[in-house]
Amino acid sequence: MDFIAVASAQQSNIDSSKYPRLTTFTAQQDHDNMMQQLGIKKLRPGPSGNESAPNHANYDESIANPCPQLPDILTTKSGKKVTTADIWWKQRKPELIEDFEREVYGRLPKNMPKVTWTAKVTDREFVGFTPVIAKQLVGHVDNSEYPLINVDINMILVTPLNVKGPVPVLMMFGRPSFPSPAQPSPEDMEKLNAAIKELLIKENPDFKTIFDQHPAYSPLAYTPFSFSPPPSGDPPPTQQLLAAGWGYVTIDPNTIQADNGAGLTRGIIGLVNKGQPRMPDEWGSLRAWAWGAARALDYLETDTLVDAKKVGIEGVSRYGKAALVALAFEPRFAVGLIGSSGKGGATLHRRVFGEAVESLTGSGEYHWMAGNYLKYGTEESSFGKKTGCDLPVDSHELIALCAPRLTFISYGVPEKGDAKWLDQQGSWMATVAAGSVFKLLAANDIGVSNDYLKEQMPPVLTDMLNGELAWRQHDGGHTDAPNFKYFIPWANKFLKYERKAQ
Repeated sequence: MDFIAVASAQQSNIDSSKYPRLTTFTAQQDHDNMMQQLGIKKLRPGPSGNESAPNHANYDESIANPCPQLPDILTTKSGKKVTTADIWWKQRKPELIEDFEREVYGRLPKNMPKVTWTAKVTDREFVGFTPVIAKQLVGHVDNSEYPLINVDINMILVTPLNVKGPVPVLMMFGRPSFPSPAQPSPEDMEKLNAAIKELLIKENPDFKTIFDQHPAYSPLAYTPFSFSPPPSGDPPPTQQLLAAGWGYVTIDPNTIQADNGAGLTRGIIGLVNKGQPRMPDEWGSLRAWAWGAARALDYLETDTLVDAKKVGIEGVSRYGKAALVALAFEPRFAVGLIGSSGKGGATLHRRVFGEAVESLTGSGEYHWMAGNYLKYGTEESSFGKKTGCDLPVDSHELIALCAPRLTFISYGVPEKGDAKWLDQQGSWMATVAAGSVFKLLAANDIGVSNDYLKEQMPPVLTDMLNGELAWRQHDGGHTDAPNFKYFIPWANKFLKYERKAQ
């Protein structure tokens, strides 16, 4: 589980008897516990992604919309029409946040522990021809209330040195690593090798014979820096960002919260719950990852190399879901690139096409969501049967919570691996419907009407980038990399950012 660790009493000299006993569940046991809390007797199984399986997912568009009428994004619960920005901010948006927190993604605990950031390593490197500073940062979560669980958030910040700062930064979910660690000089390498040989011989005198037979051998080889010819095609997204004068952050979601149900009594969720199982309205992994991203943003606000008013959030697949949740719930993020996010992200929950609500309520992925979300995959329970059609909110309203900030919805094509399972059409419909809120808040949407049942999804490679809400389906697979060369100039335009050489 990487940096998310359970500290044993023996290792840390903690008297565990002073604290609530740490619960250790398998994912199935935790899932069963939540079903019991909710009074659920039977959940419907999720569909198979194998189209030849008897229980294969539906890919028939004619039956994909069992409840085509979405919740009206611009009508309050009392039936009042939302006609001004003031009504949106003061009445409608708080209503939507409440529903999403209670029923879909879960609430954050009221008394969240403080995160203290420390720069563990600072390295001057070159990425391509760009000089950068790379910082490995560790955010220690205060665990004084429950020291049996330790959470240290791991991330790396890379900023260009050939640009007049401060610079915009794109935060990305993934495994952090230094892009091009600096190497010692040949002279320093000689000293290191001499010291290593001396230590090895001291440990085992037989090694002296080997070194005498191979006098030119060095345990550590020096690799001289060289500029390789650029590969064909687009440079990696990180190089594109640096070339455009942006920095980037890679934050490890697994150091915030594990991506499994067994981890719900560990990580940040387990820490604040003092090792006990969740209640039905408490947060899942998507919200936890989004919270961790917001704490990383806290650090970026203190870094003089970063323009904290121009920080974006990016992710693909499950991390695309998390990026959208982060953008929706954290107003300080200025821009989001939401890649291939599917159900639980930009795709409509009540659509029955590919991935289904039941896919997220089974024991494999339920940990992403609040416990209450299980209700919408229920066949038998104390409250009867519910489906995605019973949800009080849907993903068009999650996208709308991002308005009027920059929101770029990205997909690839099934032929290249961005599977039909993700329901690109369902995300298109949600994006179309969300546009009404962008317009209300004096921003531009993707440039069509907001009739999500009539507007046709455009052909692949169609740029819909003229507004703060953007849509583009590239011709690649399960990635957003092909859209970076469109995302960066789009973001620069609306952020009014222009790279200035140092």
